[in-house]
Amino acid sequence: MQQSFDHIADAGARNWVVRLAPIGARPFLQLARYDRPIGFWLLLIPCYAGMALARLDQGWQWSDLGYAGLFLLGALAMRGAGCTYNDILDRDLDAKVSRTANRPLASGAVTPKQAVLFLVAQLSIGFLIWLLLPVIAKQIALAAIPLVALYPLMKRITWWPQAWLGLTFNWGVLVGYASLQGALDVTAGIYYAGFAFWTL
Repeated sequence: MQQSFDHIADAGARNWVVRLAPIGARPFLQLARYDRPIGFWLLLIPCYAGMALARLDQGWQWSDLGYAGLFLLGALAMRGAGCTYNDILDRDLDAKVSRTANRPLASGAVTPKQAVLFLVAQLSIGFLIWLLLPVIAKQIALAAIPLVALYPLMKRITWWPQAWLGLTFNWGVLVGYASLQGALDVTAGIYYAGFAFWTL
């Protein structure tokens, strides 16, 4: 295994992973993009927005804090899993592009086998969180799997992979809404569409 670079080209040179993380953990944190937290926020905010929409009429309840915590942990785990999965599929392409050539898989700092094991660990955390959601929210979350699975392939067939990303990242609007409301309706669908366009 090759030694990790100090930082990834498209991440800040003084991010917390470079400054504070143990050297052995650094390539895995970089693989999951913990050195670039914006993606975590882009996954979490739609979940919270869906919860907020569901509570417009009746106001917040203390039990909502539990779901807020689940979505926080879920966003951390699943954003990292998505990035790991993306880099597993793109490792050969990433190695040929200067902006991505020193990403952990492309550079050899993490092997494909290590990346797959890391992906399984992150997905296991996501699965445990999924088990704690209401049935309707579980079903809606499962429906996002094709979106997530196909996203890394979109850049191979379209100039607009961000459109697919918008559909994928904002699925949390529907999950957050259904977790508190117990169902989906037209309002939630319009809200989701608005968030998807916002991502663009």
